[in-house]
Formats: sequence, C-alpha cells, structure tokens
Amino acid sequence: MTNDEIQKMEDKQVPRGRIDLIGCGRLGLRIAINLMQVHRGGPKTIGAFDGQTISGGDVIFTLLGAEIGQPKPDFIKQLCTHEEDFRNIISYPKYITDENIDLMEGDVVIIVIAGGNTIPTAAKIIKHAHERGAKTIGTAGIFGFGNENIEIKDIAQYDDSNPAIEELRKEGITENHLILTTHKLIRDNEPVTPYTLDEVAKIITMNALKLLRDTYD
Repeated sequence: MTNDEIQKMEDKQVPRGRIDLIGCGRLGLRIAINLMQVHRGGPKTIGAFDGQTISGGDVIFTLLGAEIGQPKPDFIKQLCTHEEDFRNIISYPKYITDENIDLMEGDVVIIVIAGGNTIPTAAKIIKHAHERGAKTIGTAGIFGFGNENIEIKDIAQYDDSNPAIEELRKEGITENHLILTTHKLIRDNEPVTPYTLDEVAKIITMNALKLLRDTYD
C-alpha cells in the first residue's frame, strides 16, 4: 500500500456530521464523554440539550469537577478540550419544546430523557427528526442491578411485552427507531446502577457511530 493510498484512507476518517444528545443526565453525560473520545471518525458536532442544572445528587458530574447549579449541557461543553474545528460541543441548556425543536439539526438523534412520562416528548422528537431524514435511538427501560441482557433493535422488531415500547407505538412510532432496553421498568422495583449505565452508554455510542457512518458513506 502506497503512502498516497494510506493518506486517502486517513482523510476519510475524520469527524463528520452531527449527533444531537437529548438529555444530559447520568446516561447522557456518559454518552457525551464516549463521543468526545472517538478517534478516526465520529461526529464533528455534538448538540447537547437539557434544561436541568447539576445538583448534589449528580455524583458523576461533581466527581468530574462540575459545580452545583451549573447547566448540564454547559458542563459537557466544558469537558470537551478538542479544538473547535476538530470537534465542537454546542450547549442548549433548555428542554425541547414546540418553539425550539428546530434547533435539533443532528444526522443522528439520541433521546435519553428521564423523569415522569417522557414518551409523548420522545415521540415528538423522533417524528421531527425523521421528517428531516435523521436517524434516532432511544431507550425503553434501563433498570436493573447490572447483569441484565441489554437488547437493541428497531422498534418494529419487538413484541408487545414492553409497555414503554407499546406506548411509543401508540404515539405513532412503529419503525425506523432503534430502542435499547433491559426490559426492566420502574414497576420492577430494581435500581439503575452505574454498571448498567456504563454498558448502555457504550452500546448506544457504538450504534450512533454506525448510523452516522452510514449517513456519510
């Protein structure tokens, strides 16, 4: 293989496109850090969306040096030490609403919002992303002690046993949306452990990168 051939391959393996991260909590932070560290590819831009600020219970944030009261997307931007022309974090310290949904411009949209009934909001985000031609990934229950079988596949491939997935289908999301789940929900009275979050973040990151690569190949 000649130097010119090697150079051509290297020129293709540069950051391209944009991944939007909707939700910058314990899981979103882990995914953002994974994406920041990708070498030889990955997104050029990461859009980080979340209206929450950091509290004392956000231990993974404070361990990394965050200040109480700091907007979570701002802290993610702070963690990224790349030159902006290589990889850029755009912080949106706000929740997605009808008024600002057009701020989402990612080729891939990762939806990891939590707290209350998030399904109607997630469905709205997915529909908007699909209208733009973007690809989407979300979750449907990631509770568990840490040794669960984590599954990820298109929503069309799941049966009707997961109520979170069924609720999303009722909102009109029936295909072309990747869902990751442990099939453990809040009703199962099991915690969400850092071990599970680490593994979930790894799998979501890998699949988001594949979707991004497929967009530009």
